[in-house]
Amino acid sequence: MGKIIAIANQKGGVGKTTTAINLGASFGVLEYKTLIVDADPQANASSGVGVDIRKVEGNIYDCLINEVHPNEVIIKTENPNLDIIPAHIDLVGAELELINESNREHKLKMALDKIKDDYDFIIIDCSPSLGLITVNSLTAADSVLVPVQCEYFALEGLGKLLNTIKIVQSRLNTELDMEGIVLTMYDTRLRLANQVVDEVKTHFLDLVFNTIIHRNTRLGEAPSFGETIIMHDATCKGSINYLNFAREILQKNDLTKMKNKDKQLI
Repeated sequence: MGKIIAIANQKGGVGKTTTAINLGASFGVLEYKTLIVDADPQANASSGVGVDIRKVEGNIYDCLINEVHPNEVIIKTENPNLDIIPAHIDLVGAELELINESNREHKLKMALDKIKDDYDFIIIDCSPSLGLITVNSLTAADSVLVPVQCEYFALEGLGKLLNTIKIVQSRLNTELDMEGIVLTMYDTRLRLANQVVDEVKTHFLDLVFNTIIHRNTRLGEAPSFGETIIMHDATCKGSINYLNFAREILQKNDLTKMKNKDKQLI
């Protein structure tokens, strides 16, 4: 059974989508079958893996509102072992359409439960808000990964997000865990960046991953080519960061041993 990780932070521009697509691509090259669920109406994760949302016939909106089976809207990407359920601008209206539905917070969970066994990991790229779609994502997830940028307002709003996570844990998804906090956009030239790293680690201790995602030109330009960093430049700093991050998550979840054991049996 696959693990569902929601990548969430209501603060925009912290690297949620960059983390979603490149962590997914890293799991893929490490031979873990991975699905990205684009739950952001901006659909940046979809375009970031080369999907032209103007040409797709189905998307996550259809799963939530029309109860279309996820298998009908899954698209294979050019990345090894990486699929995606794309988003669409229609997702903006989904929250209003769901508001009077029974079990409205469980719609995404009901959809993903149908395919959870088909993947090792399902990564949900949440929108930069704490609305109903994000609550759906947290309700469907096994754990939450929070990207925090190494900049001045890094901790702004983080308390509100953690409070939302606690509410979801108490009312909707008692098994929801904190996967952890990943520091992004780290610039070694800035003293402030080091101060933010120290501050976040002081506040959140073991919740903070050791791997830090550095600012990287290739990482920033990859989405304009519709490519993950692994496909765009597998040797650059950004690619190495995300591969190391994927390995750290696997180690934390004891999945490296499981995979190696499976390979020995084959």
